[in-house]
Amino acid sequence: MRMLANVAPMRALAIAAMASLVASLGGCGGGGGDSGSNNTPPNVMPTQNVQPVTVDQGPGGYPNLLFTSVTICGPGGSATCATIDHIQIDTGSSGLRIMSSALPANVPLRQLTDANGNAIVECAQFADGFTWGPVMIADIRLAGEVATSIPVQVIGDPRFPNIPASCSNIGPPQQTPDAFGANGLLGIGLFIEDCGAACVQSAIAGAYYVCAVAGCQPARVIAAQQVQNPVAAFATDNNGVVITLPSIPATGAPSAVGSLIFGIGTQADNAANGVTVLQTDPNTGHITTVFNNQTYMTSYIDSGSNGLFFGNGVFPSCPPPDNDFYCPATTQSLTATLRGTNGASANVNFLVANADQLNLNFYAFNDLAGPTFDTTTFAWGLPFFYGRSVFTAIEGRSTPVGTGPFVAF
Repeated sequence: MRMLANVAPMRALAIAAMASLVASLGGCGGGGGDSGSNNTPPNVMPTQNVQPVTVDQGPGGYPNLLFTSVTICGPGGSATCATIDHIQIDTGSSGLRIMSSALPANVPLRQLTDANGNAIVECAQFADGFTWGPVMIADIRLAGEVATSIPVQVIGDPRFPNIPASCSNIGPPQQTPDAFGANGLLGIGLFIEDCGAACVQSAIAGAYYVCAVAGCQPARVIAAQQVQNPVAAFATDNNGVVITLPSIPATGAPSAVGSLIFGIGTQADNAANGVTVLQTDPNTGHITTVFNNQTYMTSYIDSGSNGLFFGNGVFPSCPPPDNDFYCPATTQSLTATLRGTNGASANVNFLVANADQLNLNFYAFNDLAGPTFDTTTFAWGLPFFYGRSVFTAIEGRSTPVGTGPFVAF
């Protein structure tokens, strides 16, 4: 079975480089956002706000990847559009990233440039590799919602073949659907931009670049030119998302079908009744997990990670090439406590199975887990989402149960 290591926690860009900037720049927050339009106006018909989602084999054959289709158009209301399937849904990052190979050439996206006319290009560094490609302006359509003229990344654009070493030093390139496991990434996480104040105030190697004839150099980029969370740009239902997936057997399932619902408390289908709200750190998106008498301070809930990732040596790792995952002798039934910065907490039961004994013909598993080699991190990836409705509220946006950023279930 091909296994995919856990992908990026929260901010996608330059995690290692930004860590040293947290104290001086206030972390990687997206500038606080604005209150937006968080409720359907009176006397206006509700927007169709439900997008189908699927866990299946996908382009790369990886387990536990959650996909949807995205319609991308030329900016400003262009009628020339393309609907691209198998875009991975990621609540652990912000912004749409599309494979150049999946984007028809006739869709008229517009290159974003700096004041000197140089192309702005992005390096998005994840835990298991990186993507490189220009920042383009596009309209994004999801269900009945539209994000107009927002920056997106086009991965693997052949116009920008030379990747700076400061981008590629994170790990292997993920410039194709097979390597990435998807035709793109739909980042609908806690933040409005994918880098925020850090990239506004400093030119960070491994984040944004301007590319002139002489080559590409790290550059500061204002918030409006950074890759944007499309949900934050909707006219309504723009305060967050709800992902709903069915329960699956402990033995796994060939696939799973669920819903991505836009908005929190904005329509009848996204009410947050009876949920536990865990406020996250406003700069990092982190919560706290307490498991097995250990406190993991940098924990997060992330549909873009295909397993539960925590600890180092908590259970035996699988033999190579699957050593990114745990292989206990028997399936472990466990409990952890999740805590928000608001003091709220919830106990969560979870399973850890032997990854090498999972059904090779299945792609949905609620018990896939592995080590992080970091004693402070607990990543609650896609297995956490099965059998739940999980709410992700965007920074600075109000909802009936509180102001983002928060997660709730």
